[in-house]
Amino acid sequence: MSQSTAPGNDPQDPLNHRTVLLRGGDIHSPADPFATAMVVERGHVAWVGSEGAADSFAASVDDVVDLEGALVTPAFTDAHVHTTATGLALTGLDLTGARSLADALVLVREHAAARPHDTVLLGHGWDAARWPGGRPPTRAELDEATGGRPLYLSRIDVHSAVATTALLDLVPGVTERTGYHPDAPLTADAHHGVRAAALGAITPQQRTEAQRAALRHAASLGIGSVHECAGPEISDEDDFTGLLRLAAEEPGPRVVGYWAEQDVRRAKELGAVGAAGDLFVDGALGSHTACLHEPYADAAHTGTSSLDATAVAAHVVECTEEGLQAGFHAIGDAAVASVVDGMRRAAEKVGAARVRAARHRVEHAEMLTPKTIAAFAEFGLTASVQPAFDALWGGEEGMYAQRLGAERARTLNPYAALLRAGVPLAFGSDSPVTPLDPWGTVRAAAFHRTPEHRVSVRAAFTAHTRGGWRAVGRDDAGVLVPGAPADYAVWRTSDLVVQAPDDRVARWSTDPRSGTPGLPDLSPGAELPVCLRTVVAGRPVFVGPDE
Repeated sequence: MSQSTAPGNDPQDPLNHRTVLLRGGDIHSPADPFATAMVVERGHVAWVGSEGAADSFAASVDDVVDLEGALVTPAFTDAHVHTTATGLALTGLDLTGARSLADALVLVREHAAARPHDTVLLGHGWDAARWPGGRPPTRAELDEATGGRPLYLSRIDVHSAVATTALLDLVPGVTERTGYHPDAPLTADAHHGVRAAALGAITPQQRTEAQRAALRHAASLGIGSVHECAGPEISDEDDFTGLLRLAAEEPGPRVVGYWAEQDVRRAKELGAVGAAGDLFVDGALGSHTACLHEPYADAAHTGTSSLDATAVAAHVVECTEEGLQAGFHAIGDAAVASVVDGMRRAAEKVGAARVRAARHRVEHAEMLTPKTIAAFAEFGLTASVQPAFDALWGGEEGMYAQRLGAERARTLNPYAALLRAGVPLAFGSDSPVTPLDPWGTVRAAAFHRTPEHRVSVRAAFTAHTRGGWRAVGRDDAGVLVPGAPADYAVWRTSDLVVQAPDDRVARWSTDPRSGTPGLPDLSPGAELPVCLRTVVAGRPVFVGPDE
């Protein structure tokens, strides 16, 4: 991809609102399914159209970009991210690739040796459910591997963790907290206390560098905006406000902040668009803390409940009256039912129309029934979901089947049923729980492990672009049409295809008469697109080495 520039101007300057003509590629736009050119002016899309018509703009623009056949799409929105934790995972100890307990302990030893001056060692991503024997590391094993130093290791779902004795000693009364286990992963309040102690050891400079690393990585993947899901049980106020300030001051993806606290006014004071995100109604299936109607298949209990329907209703009412979004983390069927019941009670108090207009949201929403899906549609709830969860843990032999049994596991993440009911979908990663990987996320939804839950590539792409904007109340963005924000990504990819309407996944059509913009072939085994450039509000925030 080449670019010509008017003399004396730097197209990389993030403060430069220049008029740019992109031509000679494929523009993914419903305004013109066959568009090969686009004009960007003052941070917005000004025009899309054909190569021939682009000639009339060439003399009047500041820059001309020859796309050389590249694909231009709206930038992705990741609707559920933990930015600092993502950056720490990128720059620190990452156990997601550990194939066994022995592998994990080797990585811990190597990390401890390489970081002799860290006050607390931090790591993430272990998943004993995928290891032979299925056992997490014991405290004694971690004490030995670290030489007795403080260490915090979060499970891949971040709803439980293991820690060394030296770190537990930094948390007063930890043995009396709920979720404390002498030689098993910590959950609930014990986990929250240990996590706070571990993250409290991070310096402001380390935190900022982690945030920069995460945002740079997101931009390199064609992600133009992220929804930061923060809160007092996840990070802290300085972390949240520091991230919002960083995003406002430096070029990079947009950051939309959610603060998961029942103190609605405090969320507003911190600059959050919602007292939402990971406001926990329950936990996670992998940690046996998601709240179920019936016991787990591999544990004699039904998980953990943090908020009941009465608390949900009170929060929704207050958020609605304050003009903020409410939102809840709910995974298990009993947790989702509590959210729906709470929404219904709130609607009885403030009116269903006001509840719908507020566009409240539910994070994860994995265990749904036809009744709860209908309620999502009734109250205009956005389902903020993570298709990579199914790719990682679904299937007949996956973690979901271990925890729930195959029959219940097959009901999880029913994206097709949500779309049929008219429920808005917004896709995300929950990074660092699963990696930032937008095209992989689209593929995971289109090739769901349970075939009846699959959606078209086009629907999945929309959920990961326009869906994220709609989830924050913007219907004019996430799509390349005149007047929309110029948030876009340029891709090197294979030939574009259009899914045939009679078989949304298995058959493909390249017939140009379809009138539908094409997308890359995302079938299993196909090479995913490579990001060449990411632009936010008309300003480049990532330029790849291939340009």
